[in-house]
Amino acid sequence: MKLSRRQALQLSFGAFLGASCAHNMSQATDLAFSEPPKDFPVQGQLTLKQRAAAKGILYGAAGDYQALTQDAEYAQVFAQECGMLVPENELKWAALRPSPDRFDFTSSDWLAQFAKQHRMLFRGHTLVWNQSNPEWLKDITAQNAEQVLVNHINTVVKHYAGRIHSWDVVNEAIAADWSKRDDRLHFTTQWFKLLGKDYIDIAFKAAGAADPNAMLVYNDGYLNYDSPTDNTARAAVLKLLEWLKSRNAPIHALGIQGHLDAADKRFNQKKFRDFLSEVAGMGLKILLTELDVSDRALPADPEVRDRAVAQTYEEYLSVALDERAVIAVLTWGISDRYTWLTKYAARPDKLPVRVLPYGSDLRRNLAWNAIARAFDAAPKR
Repeated sequence: MKLSRRQALQLSFGAFLGASCAHNMSQATDLAFSEPPKDFPVQGQLTLKQRAAAKGILYGAAGDYQALTQDAEYAQVFAQECGMLVPENELKWAALRPSPDRFDFTSSDWLAQFAKQHRMLFRGHTLVWNQSNPEWLKDITAQNAEQVLVNHINTVVKHYAGRIHSWDVVNEAIAADWSKRDDRLHFTTQWFKLLGKDYIDIAFKAAGAADPNAMLVYNDGYLNYDSPTDNTARAAVLKLLEWLKSRNAPIHALGIQGHLDAADKRFNQKKFRDFLSEVAGMGLKILLTELDVSDRALPADPEVRDRAVAQTYEEYLSVALDERAVIAVLTWGISDRYTWLTKYAARPDKLPVRVLPYGSDLRRNLAWNAIARAFDAAPKR
């Protein structure tokens, strides 16, 4: 059975990394991560959102309703550091659509109010995806699929019109790792089966009609490394963006999922710069939408791990932020206390992961310094 792209990503740190974990671990201990050289010093007392804002960049993070409502100390750190809140799950179909005739905005409305209260921008993730969907959605047909899709987008986008910065309109439409189509589209999804490639165009046009002022984003992953899958994905994304523009779809930006791995040394600065430049050349903005750095294949020593993770953040962001079309950096979480990597990229030695700007104790990790340094060094927009 074929894995979905997000399942592959979730398992990648077991399947992709698992296949090479022993090799990476031995190399990491002996070579790259024995003693990363930088101490990542930072000047001043500004928060991440303040440092980003000074360069015309947005910094924010994915947040979860349950964590933000039940953990006051975590909520305080989130509000202090973030200029944008991205609901991690609350705006996906499974959360919003308990039945075909019912929308439940309870949790997402709370998050929108939290963002407003703390002067954060609010961002939507995601209007169309092949996962996190309710069971009843499997019953739609080719006859009513477009109506169901447009009604959902129209209702949700209008509900937040005037209160939202941007939407991930379509998420992960490309399956570069296994699709045999020339365009590498994920052709086994329900939306593709029922509506064909046009579902992407339909979704963007519906979102644009519902809120002409929101930034509309195509969001995808596997775009960061110099690997066969990522090289194919970048080419496929560029073709998809060109196709959407040829259809006069109201697309304004590309979201690049920055799920990185500190043990993966295939980051090619030139290839990534060239890709960003090509996207910018289409007149599109770029958001780094799901940034985190797995430490699964690193040695146990926390100092070595912290420096390797920080080094990964700084190298990646230093390249990305050189492109002035990059307007936002959004980590997928702010603290190791609440990160999906604890489950989907757990370390073989069972040690807690150290992957985000703040640790589980809500003290700054070295990753915070690396992100801060990248903002400080970035050219102004």
